Amino acid sequence: MATTDRQATTLALAHALSAAERGLAVIPLSRTKLPALRSPHRAGPAQDPPSCHGECGRFGHGVHDASTDPARIRELFAAAPWATGYGIACGLPPHHLVGVDLDTKSETDSSAALRELALRHLFTIPPTVVVLTPSGGRHLWLTAPPEAVVPNSAGRLAPGIDIRGAGGYLVGPGSRTRHGVYTTAPGTSHLPPAPCPPALLRLLLPPPRPDRAPHGTPDTHDGRGLIHFVLAAHEGQRNTRLFWAACRAYENGIGPALLGPLLDAARATGLTEREARTTIASAARMTGHRP
Repeated sequence: MATTDRQATTLALAHALSAAERGLAVIPLSRTKLPALRSPHRAGPAQDPPSCHGECGRFGHGVHDASTDPARIRELFAAAPWATGYGIACGLPPHHLVGVDLDTKSETDSSAALRELALRHLFTIPPTVVVLTPSGGRHLWLTAPPEAVVPNSAGRLAPGIDIRGAGGYLVGPGSRTRHGVYTTAPGTSHLPPAPCPPALLRLLLPPPRPDRAPHGTPDTHDGRGLIHFVLAAHEGQRNTRLFWAACRAYENGIGPALLGPLLDAARATGLTEREARTTIASAARMTGHRP
């Protein structure tokens, strides 16, 4: 192995140990950003459990190997001397980390999409750790309450925005990949991961089951409930309620059928047809549908 690779592994281990001191569980990554250790079950006998999460006692179970124990982390890196980076497991205590990945590979402006979401849903991203990717993207580190299990998703929140939640991981700052080095944005390395704004957290969590919906929340599978939700809007919440209802309608496959009733309800609250159509079109784009 070349000297530069040895140096990269040594640096990755040092960064991983530093992250572990902050309560972040880590695993070694290869230059491809994938876990450096392959599954021990990939060529095993049929009796080997395909769903093993490390109960077998061997390394190679991806994010399930993640640890904050310095001794175990050194063992992981010793087993993967080709590792040049490290991954930080999301969803684990004490931080219950949630990563907002603002991608630059898609044709959409993911930063603008996040700003639009923030305006529509009345939240702001607090000062927090920001990691810069070699491709020009950004990872925002947030925390969730222990009871909130945020799933991983790609483009569900908005085109170009991926979410790293329970069972996922973020590439840690200081990691070296084929495309370059991940670095912490200036002025954010000293910050703790900030709590996820409640309005954003609601967007990230799976919708409640219809039979367990909280009191006052419309049944998102029922178009009538969404229409009543819009009609109940007071001044100052008309656009927000219309956007929320339209998002739920498109997510549940009734967006096109509900377009007319949503427009009628929006006009009844005082919005102009142009304002309502713009808001509904924005909701369609945010949920990956054609307006």
